[in-house]
Amino acid sequence: MNIKKGFVLREVCGENVIVGEGLEAVNFGRLLALNETAAWLWKQALAMGDFTIDALTEKLCEEYDVTNEVAQKDVSAIVGQWQKEGVVTE
Repeated sequence: MNIKKGFVLREVCGENVIVGEGLEAVNFGRLLALNETAAWLWKQALAMGDFTIDALTEKLCEEYDVTNEVAQKDVSAIVGQWQKEGVVTE
């Protein structure tokens, strides 16, 4: 998977949000709020370029005190939301 071109993480009024910038995201027209962990995962996914749920799960387990099972469930939910919103591609 990849983060779609034109979507960036910004801090707006103390909140982490994904916004669309440029022509690639002209139809997005909204903000997608992320909690601290989701914002951290977004940054990890961006740094990887091509990422998988398993790779993000591994990163999450390395950074936080969380079991692989819980991390996998959380990452799957977050990435699923990103897919639903159309900010990542397969």
